[in-house]
Amino acid sequence: MKLRTTIISALAVTLLLFGAVHPAHAGSCGSKTSDIVDTAVAAGSFNTLVAAVKAADLGETLKGDGPFTVFAPTDEAFAKLPEGTLESLLKPENKAQLQAILTYHVVPGNVLASDVVGLDSAKTVNGQSLSINVKGDSVMVDSAKVVSTDISCSNGVIHVIDSVVLPK
Repeated sequence: MKLRTTIISALAVTLLLFGAVHPAHAGSCGSKTSDIVDTAVAAGSFNTLVAAVKAADLGETLKGDGPFTVFAPTDEAFAKLPEGTLESLLKPENKAQLQAILTYHVVPGNVLASDVVGLDSAKTVNGQSLSINVKGDSVMVDSAKVVSTDISCSNGVIHVIDSVVLPK
């Protein structure tokens, strides 16, 4: 339980680094004056993501100039992973694998929802492409549903997703 609390705290810091915010938790978040990481931390729904970003040493990168587009999984999304997966990924010996997964959630540039719906894929920072599928009002990024869009940050934009997507 203590490890889970530590992971959640670390993910909260990571979210601030990513700037992800769900509209229900936006409050003063989503400000163009806050970077992705600070926005994510302030949201309170991305604690696991923030912890993972910290464990992967990606915080400073995501606080950089960007712009970045982050498909940010919520804490609930991380909870869907098989038991023990997150704990294993957060171990120092699995840092490269964690970095590959997290950078698969980041697309270079400022890709707004209006841009996403016109795409069938997007090349991520890790070099692989996310598939994008639009059906009616729903947008899927790989197997994850986009549940909130266009959270503006000083160095990019966040789109909230309901599942963690994994590189091929």
